[in-house]
Amino acid sequence: MFNSSVISTLLNKYISLKGRHLLKSNPIAQQEVSYIDFTHRTEGNCFSAGFGARTVLPYDIDKKKYYIAGYRENNPARGVLDPQYTHALYIDDNSGRGGLLFVSLDVVGILNKDVNELRRRLSGFVKKTGCRSINIFSTHNHAGIDTMGIWGRLPFSGKNPDFMNLLFNKTVEACFEAYDTRKNGKLFLGEIEVPDMQEDIRTPIVYSKLLTRFRFVPFDNSAEIWILNFSSHSESLQGCNHLVSADFPCYLREKIKRETGARTFYTVGAVGGMISMKIHEEKTLRAEHRLPENTRLIGYKLADYAISLSNEKELSPIINFGRREFFVGVDNSLLTVACFIGLLEADKYASDRFKNRVCLKTEISFFEIGDKRIVFLPCEIFPELVYGGFLSAGESATGLGEEVNPTTLGKICGDSNLTVVGLANDELGYVIPPNDYFLHEKNPYLDAGIDRHGRRHYEETNSMSVNAAYEIADNLTALVDDYNKEVKKRT
Repeated sequence: MFNSSVISTLLNKYISLKGRHLLKSNPIAQQEVSYIDFTHRTEGNCFSAGFGARTVLPYDIDKKKYYIAGYRENNPARGVLDPQYTHALYIDDNSGRGGLLFVSLDVVGILNKDVNELRRRLSGFVKKTGCRSINIFSTHNHAGIDTMGIWGRLPFSGKNPDFMNLLFNKTVEACFEAYDTRKNGKLFLGEIEVPDMQEDIRTPIVYSKLLTRFRFVPFDNSAEIWILNFSSHSESLQGCNHLVSADFPCYLREKIKRETGARTFYTVGAVGGMISMKIHEEKTLRAEHRLPENTRLIGYKLADYAISLSNEKELSPIINFGRREFFVGVDNSLLTVACFIGLLEADKYASDRFKNRVCLKTEISFFEIGDKRIVFLPCEIFPELVYGGFLSAGESATGLGEEVNPTTLGKICGDSNLTVVGLANDELGYVIPPNDYFLHEKNPYLDAGIDRHGRRHYEETNSMSVNAAYEIADNLTALVDDYNKEVKKRT
């Protein structure tokens, strides 16, 4: 039987051969470029917004095999706890440039290739509405049906084409509903610290405790729309779960609607590291099969924080943004092979500037809504890469100090409490500070390494490369620089 070392050697030889072939057949054909959509003018004096929602549940869920994503492979769904949803938000600053469309999916993640397929299916929507930007987010739900392919019965994909078609079709319906129900109103921004719900299971203990709420209030006093952002994996049902669910965001939205009438659009923040909801008496709850009940209470508690938020300010009706496509190298041997054999359906490119020559195209966005800055990231980024708090040379796995890490995203954007929307328009896995990036010496990416402090480095096995942190920071820097140049040009 092959051991991990032999498998690692064979994988690397296979990748080397495929990488050389890819370099000839599909080299990078374009350089990174920023697209900036900016204006000082506000032709309207208010926002317009609409909301749409559809359940995404296969009619044959009790007859056909659908795999639950997020924990382990080959975990077929045995029933439904609550349905997954697709939610759509259409918002327009009435500046005359067109509105913007945002979609939140109750899934573990969606790859950029599928994001672009969904955008293609929304071409009719764009033609009808004049929409100038479409962004697709995942709630990083670990109890939803596999949308990436790596949680089936390996080496076969767990991604079901019929389910993906259902997901796309229902999303298109929700988007048209959002546009058709839009109303004029005001947009308010508020934040509240949530001091007692999260935990960080990897050193250092760094994460944002802020729950951010955008609250759209229609002039006709009809139902409000709340856009929430919070940093936590949606995984409170844990790996013992066999039921389809949207996890705690389902109950968060349920309670807000019941108590306020508002419809909720939920997104996640910087969740790498790993940031999850704290579960008290976890072993007991699991043994007594009470995790579903506890998940409901977690959602209700976070809803209470959202409802109690009162320190709001009104935002000026202006939405400007920058978007940049760029390439990320794939050093991870398992993920590289998964791409080559079609387990992960991603468009592959090649360049000699990357270690294995193999890279994927992804995107990043920088938004200003009123004076609020937001970054859309295609990954699960470690919070210290956004807010600081890196390990020192004495504490890190590598013995390197924080000076080898890139500039924090908060500093790049000039906001120490920068709002991050993670798993936006892609899912590249964990993005880890380089000075604490540690691989197994003999079987990198196959086995989790144990560093000199005895800490297990699982997250690296689900990361693209140690260089992903630099690639994210460098391209955000370029995007913000291009954005600021455009602002200066128009001032």
